[in-house]
Amino acid sequence: MTMTDRFDDDDANDYDAYNSTMQDMFFHQMQMLEEEDELAVAAAGIVIYLDEEVRRMRNARRARNQQYLLRADLLPNPRLDTPWQALYNHQNKRGFVTTMGLDPDTFQIVLDSGFRDLWDSTPIPRLDTNSGGSPRLSRCSLDAAGALGLILHYLSSPMLEVSLCEIFALIPATVSRYIQISLSLLLQTLRRMPQSRVCYLTGSEFQEQNDLIVVRHPRLTGAFGSMDGLNLPVSER
Repeated sequence: MTMTDRFDDDDANDYDAYNSTMQDMFFHQMQMLEEEDELAVAAAGIVIYLDEEVRRMRNARRARNQQYLLRADLLPNPRLDTPWQALYNHQNKRGFVTTMGLDPDTFQIVLDSGFRDLWDSTPIPRLDTNSGGSPRLSRCSLDAAGALGLILHYLSSPMLEVSLCEIFALIPATVSRYIQISLSLLLQTLRRMPQSRVCYLTGSEFQEQNDLIVVRHPRLTGAFGSMDGLNLPVSER
């Protein structure tokens, strides 16, 4: 064997070693890339999971803090089997006075003195309807009695709007809209009713009212009005 042949054999061995090393490095690099891909996929999965978990926790927190009711949270039909319907059908005097400030007879007088006619002839204002069109009574969630009951509950009882939603089975937007229109109709009705007028007393009427006060406060003459809890220091002259 010549020196040249020996160098050629050495070069071949070096080449084989180099080639083997490069292949090992290549396979190692590929393995690292595959592991990086797996890590990337796993990381992406973790991010997606955490995002969904954060969204779930946020929704749960909103549900706990929710101060309004959805349609699904209420009774299905505002005109059937609601707490208001039970109260109205029972016609209990104490129940009416406690929640609305009127007994059943007075409630009916207000209803028949114009409120019913106004409710049945006045379109409910909505952005998606013609304000000058005819009212569609069958589409209203409440009839005239229900609308009067709603506004009297609102005016007479210190309850939250959410309670009105539950009593009348109405969503908050409908409660607000019905309160606005019912308040206007109630004012129009009361202005037409002689029983609701506020007039200054005549001579004999004034004396009758003052006599009632003097029975309780003998020195308080010349007055015709009082209220519960009145406590005035009155001195002699």
